[in-house]
Amino acid sequence: MHKMALPDYRALGYKGLLVALDGAVVTIIINRAKQRNTFDNTIVNELIEVFELCDRDDRVRVVILTAEPTAPAYCSGADISGGWNLLWVPEAEKEGEHAHRDTGGQVSLAILNCRKLTIAAINGHAAGVGMTGMQLPFDFRFVWEGAKLTFPFVRRGIVPEAVSTYLLPRLIGHSRANSLLLTGATVSPTSPYIRDLYHQILPTREEVYPAAKAFADELAANTSQVAVAYAKGLLLHPGESAEENHLLDSRAMKLLGSSRDGAEGVLSFKERRLPKFPDTLGKNLSSWYPWWRSPNVKHCQSKL
Repeated sequence: MHKMALPDYRALGYKGLLVALDGAVVTIIINRAKQRNTFDNTIVNELIEVFELCDRDDRVRVVILTAEPTAPAYCSGADISGGWNLLWVPEAEKEGEHAHRDTGGQVSLAILNCRKLTIAAINGHAAGVGMTGMQLPFDFRFVWEGAKLTFPFVRRGIVPEAVSTYLLPRLIGHSRANSLLLTGATVSPTSPYIRDLYHQILPTREEVYPAAKAFADELAANTSQVAVAYAKGLLLHPGESAEENHLLDSRAMKLLGSSRDGAEGVLSFKERRLPKFPDTLGKNLSSWYPWWRSPNVKHCQSKL
């Protein structure tokens, strides 16, 4: 981690999460089984912090979020036993009419802004924010075939949150997003409305995390940390036209093609071996941080 002590993930002392680093993969386990893994303010703060830590820790290549397969649910949504008030801080409203910021959205943005590969291993039922902030911002999603999945918001008198009305149509198409967000229906992962959201659908709950972990290990060993960050940046923040996108990917191609990772990619191909990419975000991307704002078009134009 650049100019910071490397975290001991097992010793973070979180109340709602268990976190461990294995090789280059961090696994986050939602640890609220007695509360059906509901989403509360403790989970919000801990998820935001751990994804920020993973983003800055060069040891980390992939982050997995999952739950114990014996828990009643992967995430059964927000804890609304006391009403909706828990979803915002009353003091914030004193700052102005639009001061409130949805906590699910804050988590979604923390995950989206993580430059590492992210995987949701959904090994149980999921509802509400368990479908939105705990799934949609991830790069890949693995799911148990028997999971019951629902976006129940309109049936609870509120709107879909956690940036879901932006992300879901872009992930599965506007028509299918309508079928899920505007009905609040419960579906299975194999439903034609949602199956395209998932990288892999597994027959049993117990198979979900091992499949996700094997996938994570392979990616961690064989992808460039810096190339992943740039590719994610281009995917999440494309240009507004083909011409603008051409500037963005041209600049990224020039930078990475001239890097040590670019050279290693060519050399390993020629030598018919697995790559050993030497570059890291902490050492090689510091001048381009925050990554989601760079490369920008003016910068690209000035450098091309």
